[in-house]
Amino acid sequence: MIRTVWPLVVAAIALGIDAYVLAGVLPQIAGSLTTTVGAIGLGVTAFTGAYALAGPLLSGPLVAGSTRRGLLVALAVFNVGNLVTALAPNLGVFLGSRVVAGIGAGVLTAVATSAAAGMVTAEMRGRAMALVTLGLSAGTVMGVPLGMLIGQQFGWRWTMGLVVGVGLVSMLAIATRARPMPDIGGRGGTGLSSIIIPRVAAGVGVAFLFGVSSLGLYTYLLPMAADKGMAGWGFAFVWAWGIGGVTGAALVGRPIDVFGSRRLLPVIAGLLLASFVVLAFVDEPTAWLVAVLLWGACGWAVVPTLQDVLTRSRPERTTSLVAFQMSAIYLGSAVGSAAGSALLAVDLRAGQLPTWAAGVALLALLITPLVVARRRRRAPIAHAAPEESRAA
Repeated sequence: MIRTVWPLVVAAIALGIDAYVLAGVLPQIAGSLTTTVGAIGLGVTAFTGAYALAGPLLSGPLVAGSTRRGLLVALAVFNVGNLVTALAPNLGVFLGSRVVAGIGAGVLTAVATSAAAGMVTAEMRGRAMALVTLGLSAGTVMGVPLGMLIGQQFGWRWTMGLVVGVGLVSMLAIATRARPMPDIGGRGGTGLSSIIIPRVAAGVGVAFLFGVSSLGLYTYLLPMAADKGMAGWGFAFVWAWGIGGVTGAALVGRPIDVFGSRRLLPVIAGLLLASFVVLAFVDEPTAWLVAVLLWGACGWAVVPTLQDVLTRSRPERTTSLVAFQMSAIYLGSAVGSAAGSALLAVDLRAGQLPTWAAGVALLALLITPLVVARRRRRAPIAHAAPEESRAA
């Protein structure tokens, strides 16, 4: 199956790198553009905001008539945005380019996931969607260290060149793919109308809460460890989270297809909550390693699991549903990061942040029954035979 969807996985790797790569080179960019780190940090906000809006609004119209064309247009916008970022002469161009890259990324995530699901049989949907998430998680895990390494050796502009290079490889692979792409657009039930479905709205809410608690808390992993007296373990914790994330995304696909995403979602949500509880109340390095590994695994495994829950019974809405879900996760990540900063600004200790994240994760767990509940099917109405027939 990997041979079928690998171009989409490569595109997801580029997305994952781009989402977090700036974190490791912010000071270099600020110095190069003669501005502050805070101003450059707005680039993350610009990217996330554009991502969140573009996915739900543009994914459906863009793929109408041709999935391949939609993927290539999204990749082209994504690559152009990142290329302009690499060449940006000043802060204004830099921020504008992050908006362009975010638009391409928001559309690309939804279309790539939906296309992957459409390339395989119904029995393998979970694994196909999980492979795209694997690309995202692998790109995220590799993004910061690779970006820092390239930035230190060659400068931050070459860091962005890495993202463009990976994106071009994916674009070339999709353009030259001999097999036809599945039709994922141009059908009814797409676009903004999806969000008014109660179960979908609940699922998007759960995705947002997972983004707040999991990705939002990751921003403060090193300060949390230092506050707990484990500063020397910080590097190990970062890698444990990354290894857990890649492993969770890689392994969750088959259980989704075998056991069902409705059964798995509450289990994953419960394990994520348990990991935060350990981080909040245990100050022992080995326990933290296990908890951080579990946190990374569950934080990324929940992405394709929730996608499958929302889309398996509504395949015609896959593109718009994935767009809403991923937008909610990225918005949640931004909100979680901002909330953590605000809490620390009012003298909350970094070591107390897992307690707040556990509260958010508990709320997500409490909402999951609304997401996994099966739709009730109306019983067929037995129509009485007309009087004339019975008389006959």
